[in-house]
Amino acid sequence: MQLFGPGDCNLRTIREVLGIRIFARGATLKLVGDPEQVGKAAAAFDSLQNKLQNQPHLTSDDLADALADLGRAESAEGSDLIEVYRKAAAIRPRTPGQVEYVQAIVDHDLCFCLGPAGTGKTYLAVAMAVSLLKRGKIKRLVLARPAVEAGEKLGYLPGDLQAKVNPYLRPLFDAMNDMMEFDQIKRFMVNDVIEVVPLAFMRGRTLNSSAIIMDEAQNATCQQMLMFLTRLGHHSKMIVTGDDSQSDLDGHGKSGLVDATKRLGRTEGIAVVRLSQGDIVRHSLVTKIVRAYGERTPAEPR
Repeated sequence: MQLFGPGDCNLRTIREVLGIRIFARGATLKLVGDPEQVGKAAAAFDSLQNKLQNQPHLTSDDLADALADLGRAESAEGSDLIEVYRKAAAIRPRTPGQVEYVQAIVDHDLCFCLGPAGTGKTYLAVAMAVSLLKRGKIKRLVLARPAVEAGEKLGYLPGDLQAKVNPYLRPLFDAMNDMMEFDQIKRFMVNDVIEVVPLAFMRGRTLNSSAIIMDEAQNATCQQMLMFLTRLGHHSKMIVTGDDSQSDLDGHGKSGLVDATKRLGRTEGIAVVRLSQGDIVRHSLVTKIVRAYGERTPAEPR
């Protein structure tokens, strides 16, 4: 009786706060609802039972304290959690370098991130942009990538513009699919909330209240990089990612990513984060592969 409160008022309060159903049969409680919320309710009841072992009855302050403890525990546990549309997607930085990267995006309107494959450059950029969109901090998400083949000439691809650029933007779509439902992505694209464009089609635009991501930026020329960076509008964030060791530019063209980080690396309001092999979070073999290809190979005899 003390646990349930007068007229089961404690049960009603917990039910309303956590959005679950509670059935009381004698001294037995049945909790029904979202597993996470049911777990919180069970923890609240445990806390209240512990209090009743040391005091004769519960006050309204005791109930408030038990619910506040749940909120503090959730805040501590999810302090580095990146909130996206899929509730089941627990996305958070997993290495010190990734923590620095995420914080740089939070603190700066323009952030460059360089690093080898598998360090989460693209994935975390998309996660942070989706989080900003979900929380209403931005109105649009713009994804761009240079349309440069990785050592192979693919010829003229069939279809409209969207069909032609989809193969280049597939890594960005793969990341988004982890963060929101396919139908939602499709709906956002139809309404221009999410826009995917080849880098060449961004000239002349000003993007306000947007999160703008350029992936594989090592394949952008210096002129393309200048054009892209000057698209930044008011209340927007821009994230530029790439691996400066894997440029696919023809000939001896200078990478716009390398050039931009040298020019802007010490500019106030701009962050440059470099991730390393220690930040690789893919299969363990990826680290070994990156390390092997990063070592200098002695010149082979002719």
